Amino acid sequence: MDWLLHPDVAYVLLVLGIALGVLAVVTPGTGFLEIAALVSLGLAGYAMLYLPLNPWAFGLLAVALAAFVQSVRRPKQRLWSALAVAAFILGSVFLFRTPGRWLGVHPLTAVLTSLSFGTFFWFVVRKALEALQRPPMQSLDALIGQIGETRTEVHHTGTVYVAGELWSARSVCPIPPGKEVRVIGREGFVLLVEPVHEPKVAC
Repeated sequence: MDWLLHPDVAYVLLVLGIALGVLAVVTPGTGFLEIAALVSLGLAGYAMLYLPLNPWAFGLLAVALAAFVQSVRRPKQRLWSALAVAAFILGSVFLFRTPGRWLGVHPLTAVLTSLSFGTFFWFVVRKALEALQRPPMQSLDALIGQIGETRTEVHHTGTVYVAGELWSARSVCPIPPGKEVRVIGREGFVLLVEPVHEPKVAC
């Protein structure tokens, strides 16, 4: 595990873990991102136990992360992005105190990783947040008036095929399977339907 104690390796693992953790928050899914983030941060944490750390530089990385968040929330204010990248680079190169070296992390590693992290925040995280905040493309109310077909008998419960999908449905009168129906309303995700060609009768 000696390779973990190299400042550049520990630094890259730390940034990778932060990036995966942020991505896991904005795009929750199977848990793979969460596990990968924990593994990466765990390895970075192990290395940081043995490497001399500059607390102020670590704090500067936290400030840079907050500036990245602001750059995503206020995309028209490019100053936040510039400040975030500058703070991240400065915090990165001074993150560790290495004997015989003025800078703990190689400047080229710090610059490339910081720019990659900033690009990740600007494109990936911003797009993910925009997708989460975007209203649904299809409203369920758009189903009202559409024609479908019963797949089971529909009365108090049943199933109809409408707009390319199966839906739970209910009707005033029993409707046998295989009949054309019209959606006349909905109650939550349950469609209210009536037969298309059958005369309206009291049930």
